[in-house]
Amino acid sequence: MEERYEAMKELGSGNFGVARLVRDKRTKELVAVKYIERGKKIDENVQREIINHRALRHPNIIRFKEVCLTPTHLAIVMEYAAGGELFERICTAGRFSEDEARYFFQQLLSGVSYCHSMEICHRDLKLENTLLDGSPTPRVKICDFGYSKSALLHSKPKSTVGTPAYIAPEVLSRKEYDGKVADVWSCGVTLYVMLIGSYPFEDPDDPRNFRKTISVKAQSIVLFSTFLV
Repeated sequence: MEERYEAMKELGSGNFGVARLVRDKRTKELVAVKYIERGKKIDENVQREIINHRALRHPNIIRFKEVCLTPTHLAIVMEYAAGGELFERICTAGRFSEDEARYFFQQLLSGVSYCHSMEICHRDLKLENTLLDGSPTPRVKICDFGYSKSALLHSKPKSTVGTPAYIAPEVLSRKEYDGKVADVWSCGVTLYVMLIGSYPFEDPDDPRNFRKTISVKAQSIVLFSTFLV
């Protein structure tokens, strides 16, 4: 890695490890690299991320480039989205106009629809995993396929994964569910936040309490189902 890439800065960190911006010494291209410590952290989620992400080629999905091994880490090299997270853009704006929300949401749906056509569900769609390139007319780039599953290669989704504010009610059931349908729910939450500037189902007096968010979500679904009957 050190022979080929020049480290520029850290982009972020999480349970997976660290993401860094690096420059290809030969081409001068800026790319993002996710470093995952070798050992227990390289689990089946990492394996699925690599297998699924590398199969996807779409303008609204971060391009997977290659995987490298260092003596201490596994490094996933990807396209760099210079525009940052869509979440940050909403935080600055408060909320989007209908036209702006439509512009970004259509691109998000295009990327998600392509994933589903390839029989891959993302399972963690959210504003933080929706990046923007650095162009004057920003292009949406879906990233982070760590929770993704392929209907062709993997078992049907069953585990409760994702981000509480965005996950569909059936994901909480601990039973098998349709990952594509769950993705569509997450897209709906994303659109809501873009237009309203807050999360649906959250307690306005305690918006960061995700246990309450899940409880209110479940109650709302039950009430809505009763109304339909």
